[in-house]
Amino acid sequence: MENKVKIGLIGLGTVGSGVYKTLQDFDNVEITKIAVHNKNKKRNIENFNENILTEDGYEVVNDPQIKIVAELMGGCEPAFSLIKTAILNKKHIVTANKELLAKHGEELFQLAKENNVVILYEAAIAGGIPLIMPIKTILAGNKINKIKAIVNGTTNYILTKMDVQGASYEDVLREAQDLGYAETNPTGDVEGFDAAYKITTLATIAFGKRIKFENVYREGITKIRPQDMQAANEMGYKIKLIASAELDEEGRADVRVHPMLVPYNKALAHIDYVTNAVTLTGHPVGEITLAGPGAGEFPTASSVVGDILAIISEIGLTDYILPMMRCSHSENAQMVEISETMNKYYISITSKNNLGVIGRIGNACEKNNISLSSIVQKEVVKDRSADITVITELCKEKDMQNFIKALNEDDSIIEVNSLIRVQI
Repeated sequence: MENKVKIGLIGLGTVGSGVYKTLQDFDNVEITKIAVHNKNKKRNIENFNENILTEDGYEVVNDPQIKIVAELMGGCEPAFSLIKTAILNKKHIVTANKELLAKHGEELFQLAKENNVVILYEAAIAGGIPLIMPIKTILAGNKINKIKAIVNGTTNYILTKMDVQGASYEDVLREAQDLGYAETNPTGDVEGFDAAYKITTLATIAFGKRIKFENVYREGITKIRPQDMQAANEMGYKIKLIASAELDEEGRADVRVHPMLVPYNKALAHIDYVTNAVTLTGHPVGEITLAGPGAGEFPTASSVVGDILAIISEIGLTDYILPMMRCSHSENAQMVEISETMNKYYISITSKNNLGVIGRIGNACEKNNISLSSIVQKEVVKDRSADITVITELCKEKDMQNFIKALNEDDSIIEVNSLIRVQI
């Protein structure tokens, strides 16, 4: 027992339970204290010792015997205050908390540096998919300049079911909630917050420049229609919620989350249901895609436990453990405003079946510096309206928004149904 490294857990939900169960297979670790919200809650863990439970997180972070604190509760408070206290007490940190890192990572990493401890967070980006350690070690010789990722299983499940079933967003969301794939309040997932937290941290690590969460453009999936899914399929695309980060030629960062039409020849087009995937592009490696389970008890526990064991492997061997895994950048990235970005677009329009309506759309494009790749008008329906689908060439976002404004002011246009960017 004296040779075991003592661990404290904060949180014993789905991920915390997976971490506890997994660590039982290792004889160099002892979990000595676990902070939970309710000690009396029944745990689905065999032979569990309830004597190590506490409802006071500070009992964990202030315990002098505990060397590593694994924070698995989520949210910013009390997680932020507890981790700060643990760091000040010279404890190493492992966390799966993507929101905390996106909003308070800069302060926590600086504090860790001052107290000579490490913060590892492999599980905070894509569950069981190894990303952070490969980027900081095996891929360290690369200049990564582009990330395209599916990092939220709930939205990917919903979009996949909409695609397969031809069902509405509302119907599939209810089904996902019934199956436990979506929360009762799904806002964090379906409005893109979860993916935005993750791409903030991932881009910071990959680009070596700090990305501010408040500068990340975010758009959810709530406006996606079955008709958009069908149109995308007909044109050789799949609609996915993509977390994207790119460096332009001037080194500025364009970081955002929004739905995209992904071409069939891209790996992310074939990532379905709750699977996550991340495509990294850089030199000299080129383009690589890592895919796997992005959430769940044991996939996420795999990453947490890997981080814990990495720390344990160096405790007692050096006074400065895991130097490659520490935060080594202090420069804030210069960001590109969404209005200045260049994109291709899919636009769905319902118009009156008037003479010259296609020409009016073309004129609006010309006035706003937009070239069309294709324009298709479907058959006229009973109310004499027509469905028109447009795909543009590359154009500036602010010109596109002016184009949409012009369409909304045109008496021939009944409604602009959808505006979705297209992955290049």
